[in-house]
Amino acid sequence: MSARPDPGTPSPDSSEPAGPPAVPDPADTSGTAGAAERATAGDTGPDPVPAADPAAAPEGAARSGRPQPPPVTRRIPEAGPQAMHKPGRGDTSVRDLIWACLILVPVALLIFSVGGSCSFSPGAPAEDAASAPTVDAPARIAEYARGSAFPLRLPDVPFRVNSTDRGPVEGGGTAVRIGFVTPDADFLSLVQTDGSVEGVLATESGSAGRGDGPPTMRGTVQAGGLTWEVYGAEGGEPFRIATLPGRPEVRVLVTGSASDAQFRTLADALVAAPPVAPAGS
Repeated sequence: MSARPDPGTPSPDSSEPAGPPAVPDPADTSGTAGAAERATAGDTGPDPVPAADPAAAPEGAARSGRPQPPPVTRRIPEAGPQAMHKPGRGDTSVRDLIWACLILVPVALLIFSVGGSCSFSPGAPAEDAASAPTVDAPARIAEYARGSAFPLRLPDVPFRVNSTDRGPVEGGGTAVRIGFVTPDADFLSLVQTDGSVEGVLATESGSAGRGDGPPTMRGTVQAGGLTWEVYGAEGGEPFRIATLPGRPEVRVLVTGSASDAQFRTLADALVAAPPVAPAGS
C-alpha cells in the first residue's frame, strides 16, 4: 500500500516552486527521542499510519479531487398507524359463534313453542288438545254476521274453537270459517258461504291456486237430516258439502282429520243451531 503524501510536501506535478528545505530545530528532541525508543524496541520501520477518520473522509476526498461514493445513510422507520391485517382465527371464531347464537335462539324458541303443544308417544307424536289456542267464537261470529249477506250459525258442540276467519270465495261470494279441535286432538273446519259449490271447493282445497280442477266427487252421505256430497282424493281428507234449508241459500262445507262420528255430531248441531244475531243489533 502506498504511503499517503504529506499535505505539507508539494506534489511532483505542483506548479508552485519548492521552498527551501526545512531546518530541524535543535531544541526539538521529540523526533530523536521517538527514534531512540523505536530502536530500543527493535522497530526500525516507518511510523504506522493512523486509521482514517470516516468523518474526515469527505473532506480529504474533496482535497484530493477523486470521486467518492455517496455516504451510506440509515433509514429510520417512521411511526404511523398500523397496517390493516386479517383478523385472527380466535376473533373470527368468536364473531361466528355470536352470529350463530343470534340465529339459533329464535329457531329454538319456535321449536319449543310448537313442541310445547305435543306430548311424547312411543308410537307417534300426539297433539295436546288442551294446549290449542281458544277464541271467543260467539263474539267473532256476531261480528261477522253484521253486514253479512247470509245468516251465520254457531253449532254447540263439545269441541274447542281455536280459529275463525272470513274471506272471499273463488268465482264470487264470501266464506266464514270456524276451526274446531276435538278431544282426540283432531281437527274439523266448518265453512259457511253464499258461493257456488265449485267456487268453495276450489277455494278450500287450494286447487284454485294450483291451477288444476276441483276435487272429484266420491259419493254422498246423510248427516243431520241433510244430504252431503263428498269430494276429495282417495285416502285424503274429505270435503263434505250440503245446502241448508231456507232463503237465501247457504252452503256449508266440513273437512278435517276428525272421525266420521265427530263429523256427524257437528252436522246435527249445525242444523239445530239458530242464526246468530249480528253484533250491535
